[in-house]
Amino acid sequence: MLTPVRDLEQNMAARFGRVRAATCQLAEPLSTEDCCAQSMADASPVKWHLAHSTWFFETFVLERFEPNFAPFDPAFRVLFNSYYHGVGAQHPRPQRGLITRPDLASVLRYRAAVDERMQRLLARCEDAACLALIELGLQHEQQHQELVLMDIKHLLSCHPLWPMYRTVQWPQVVASPPAQPAWISHLGGLEQIGHAGEGFGFDNESPRHRVYLEPFALCSRLVTNGDYLGFMQDGGYEQPALWLAQGWDWREANTIHAPQYWRRAQGNDDALWREFTLHGAVDLALQQPVVHLSYFEADAYARWSGARLPTEAEWEAVAQAESIPFSGQFADSGVFHPAAEQGAPQLFGNVWQWTRSSYDAYPGFTPAGGAVGEYNGKFMVNQYVLRGGSCATPSDHIRASYRNFFPTTARWQFAGVRLARDL
Repeated sequence: MLTPVRDLEQNMAARFGRVRAATCQLAEPLSTEDCCAQSMADASPVKWHLAHSTWFFETFVLERFEPNFAPFDPAFRVLFNSYYHGVGAQHPRPQRGLITRPDLASVLRYRAAVDERMQRLLARCEDAACLALIELGLQHEQQHQELVLMDIKHLLSCHPLWPMYRTVQWPQVVASPPAQPAWISHLGGLEQIGHAGEGFGFDNESPRHRVYLEPFALCSRLVTNGDYLGFMQDGGYEQPALWLAQGWDWREANTIHAPQYWRRAQGNDDALWREFTLHGAVDLALQQPVVHLSYFEADAYARWSGARLPTEAEWEAVAQAESIPFSGQFADSGVFHPAAEQGAPQLFGNVWQWTRSSYDAYPGFTPAGGAVGEYNGKFMVNQYVLRGGSCATPSDHIRASYRNFFPTTARWQFAGVRLARDL
């Protein structure tokens, strides 16, 4: 079920304007050339994100609810359709960077035109189905805001000079080492997980259902750069016994020897590493959470440490407890990089946390009706679940029941590690 959220503004029109403006603000530091380039098949140009998130409102909302609807440009129905076969044909994802026409200025005019039409619709819309689709579109837009940051970071990392996305007031690096890991114990037993029905939830978060858990513990903090460097210095990337078979083959085929954006600094000291961020290259801060790891790397690290990755049910059982604060580094900060631990468990924000759970349907799962039912369900194969949000996730987009998912080799997303163990 698609349920409209009622946030503090109590005004969907204001929320619509705020979310849409936030996407454009992310594009402001970029040149036209930045917005049109595609660095790999899994990424998309920023121009395409700006157009596709607009296409979503035009196709699923205006086409259905606007009187006398007419498309802004009929060709956009194919060019900016991502994967909705129920809508029609799509341009191949790996070739989105070849869409040089329309130009960026035309895409921005498209956004402005659809925004104006949407605001007129919102001024009179009281249809629950319409409001639910608008809310879905806003949640979809916030997902694309994070994708913009992921994709532009990957693009700029391919440049030999490692240019910065924008300057920012970089937070003071904590001089003291992070606290020794403590463990949040859970006695196990019957728990309920899934969307509780209050506010918005994607269809893949429902229905809420019971799970049985054996006793376990979650680590009280995220794995840090310093922790992960210890794994590397101990030869973690050279020990096949630590790796799943497919992970070892992937590591060898792609010469993987460090997280996605680490580069060795000048000198032979193993500790001298630099990290590419959206604000340029910085010295590796050992106290900050490690980020941009694949599932295979996260799993190998957990095995090396004598622990394991949590299941998504274990993670949610802890995260939904009243004692767990909803705090962390989110996109709202404008830093777009995980923060060092400050005493809180860091279950939300900073980095998406890999779980050992395959992405699958909950018992009784029913996809949304119509073409929007393709949003989540058809991807429930060959992916693993991540939880908690990241430093590139808007804080009002995340919740304890939120399920992100990526293939095992993906690591351009802001993904890190929290350990678990059996009791």
